[in-house]
Amino acid sequence: MINANTDRYPELREAVSDLCERFGDEYWRELDDSRDYPEAFVKELTDAGWLSALIPEEYGGTGLGMAEASVILEQINRCGGNAGACHAQMYTMGTILRHGSPEQKKKFLPEIAGGQLRLQAFGVTEPNTGSDTTKLRTRAEFKGDYYEIHGEKVWTSRVQHSDLLLLLARTTPLDQVKKKSDGLSVFLVDLREATGDELEVHPIQTMMNHETNQVFFSGLKVPRGNLIGEEGRGFRYILDGMNAERTLIAAECIGDGYWFIDTASAYAGEREVFGRPIGQNQGIQFPIARAYVNLRSADLMRYQAADLFDQGVKSGAEANMAKLLAADASWEAANVALQTHGGYGFARDFDIERKFRETRLYQVAPISTNLILSFVAEHVLNLPRSY
Repeated sequence: MINANTDRYPELREAVSDLCERFGDEYWRELDDSRDYPEAFVKELTDAGWLSALIPEEYGGTGLGMAEASVILEQINRCGGNAGACHAQMYTMGTILRHGSPEQKKKFLPEIAGGQLRLQAFGVTEPNTGSDTTKLRTRAEFKGDYYEIHGEKVWTSRVQHSDLLLLLARTTPLDQVKKKSDGLSVFLVDLREATGDELEVHPIQTMMNHETNQVFFSGLKVPRGNLIGEEGRGFRYILDGMNAERTLIAAECIGDGYWFIDTASAYAGEREVFGRPIGQNQGIQFPIARAYVNLRSADLMRYQAADLFDQGVKSGAEANMAKLLAADASWEAANVALQTHGGYGFARDFDIERKFRETRLYQVAPISTNLILSFVAEHVLNLPRSY
């Protein structure tokens, strides 16, 4: 494994790697074949305290920062696993920790940290609005002691393996607000209390093993006490979670990228054709080296985004840029690894085709690279809004 003197948090990396060694390549291959959830792996991560990294110690968490949390997820992917099965429990903390009430934190965080509750589901995207979040149609109607939820979400991942769902819904109609980002509210939904009539989950089959769903709400009742922060200000709150999400997923891409480069470099050094290792040829060396250079650049932006988030200052631009650079770098490294292996890259037992499918997701989710460029153009370079 590539490890110059550039990796931060070596002891943390070693501890996570030791856990990952108990869940080797065959474990992930079998899950990919059967499209099963990595239940045993997620349980061990939880029991070891890694998924509670961002929860303060006073609530039973590890009390680490965003940089350390990102390294945990990076290392999982760097060891050949897929942190996408459980990363939401980290990035949803940005919304709850910064905007949840003391009572909500006291009620939910200790049980999340201890593994009695899972917060792995995040409901924002809808079939007809996509990334145009302010126009979402799921509505929450206030009924006195509770809110009644009607609508649908799509790409709601891990909802079948979660106890709680962080949900964004409109509490004031769009035509009644001054700014289109107003009137949206965030709720912490207890999925265990939902009945079949109130909540329907329709699984979506995807090209990789990623448990995701379309979810329908028909009068789902959510207690008033599960509203996060103030009613109507949820869009602002959810941005903290989104910035955390982009930074953490950038780290996963970086982990994938290092895995691809490690794998390609090792194979290029061992595989002999025409009496010499193929890695001796510059036509093999240069693409691997360039992928590594680009990955290192993305790595630096990941840490800048994480450090800004931990300081409590705006990190939207850096989080988005980190995600774009890392997704591009991991995809470049994936193609290099596949090309280096030739036909063997398509063989199941080499794991490249599995990781290839997994890392391709991040060109599109949780936000497409094109929308990131639009964000940078408008909010960083002050160019006219393009949409």
